[in-house]
Amino acid sequence: MNNTVKLGPVMLDVVGTSLTDDDIRRIQHSLTGGVILFTRNYVDRAQLAALTNAIHAARPGILIAVDHEGGRVQRFRKDGFTRIPAMKRLGDLWDQDVLLATKVATAVGYVLAAELRVCGVDLSFTPVLDLDYEESAIIGDRAFHRDARVVTLLAKSLNQGLLMAGMANCGKHFPGHGYVQADSHVAIPVDQRELSEILYNDAAPYGWLGMSLSAVMPAHVIYPKVDKHPAGFSKKWLTILRDELGFDGVIFSDDLSMEGASVAGGVVDGAKAALAAGCDMVLVCNASDEADQLLSGLSVADVPELALSAARVAAMVPSVPAPDWETLQQELRYRAAKKLIEDLLPI
Repeated sequence: MNNTVKLGPVMLDVVGTSLTDDDIRRIQHSLTGGVILFTRNYVDRAQLAALTNAIHAARPGILIAVDHEGGRVQRFRKDGFTRIPAMKRLGDLWDQDVLLATKVATAVGYVLAAELRVCGVDLSFTPVLDLDYEESAIIGDRAFHRDARVVTLLAKSLNQGLLMAGMANCGKHFPGHGYVQADSHVAIPVDQRELSEILYNDAAPYGWLGMSLSAVMPAHVIYPKVDKHPAGFSKKWLTILRDELGFDGVIFSDDLSMEGASVAGGVVDGAKAALAAGCDMVLVCNASDEADQLLSGLSVADVPELALSAARVAAMVPSVPAPDWETLQQELRYRAAKKLIEDLLPI
């Protein structure tokens, strides 16, 4: 692989709190371009920093990510990490005071990203752009609001905070997961609405946010009136995202080991289908055996635009060094943002 194609299209996880020989072997594989971390990978900040340093040493330039949205989905919660509220709390605050809600959303984004970056994590898969129809238990209070306009403006403010700390963003789950009850981790959700309704409502934030979105993660949801394939395996949906909504950033698949991805076959077939549909990077989580299957069963020929996808992913890696933890604690902007969150949205 040449210098322009140094990151592969696979993001995988690691087993524990330090790297095993098998972890290092997978990370150094030419098709690997990212690592995703989970709660099981965390003991404290010193251990997390040592783990991310080891990952970066094994594969310089690799993208290290985590699902660290706040509320139910916050992987690191102790040893100094600020407890981030569920995004619905920001939506509720919007209903009381619009300007204050946008200010707090920016503070949330900044604190979230600054604390992760100090520990060597490059990206959090946030914000959730799904609408809160009060139907989906798996989305629920992870969503900002029912109104797509409110979701857009709160997400834009949160993204600004991420950017202030040198972190990109990832809107999810395109075109929308909030309308269906089924959880795509354990089922195959089906949304029977027409394309026009979905575009007008759920997908609207993706169009309105435009160039401020660094990445998008499609939903493992089937919209049969649009395509028979889940959005992340659908050339039609990802073409809408690129051509009609003008999105030019990274498209990450959701986890290929989830039940919602099972319609595409095994993990290798699923990865090939996602990449052929237009994804730049595919995720396989909580499944070391499947990660090995994927790395041995996938080839560069299965990635239609390998150089372009690799360049998009490389652009997600922060370009500005993060401060150390002690320096961050003394930063006035950080202290003010943290106090704002804790005073207005106490956990």
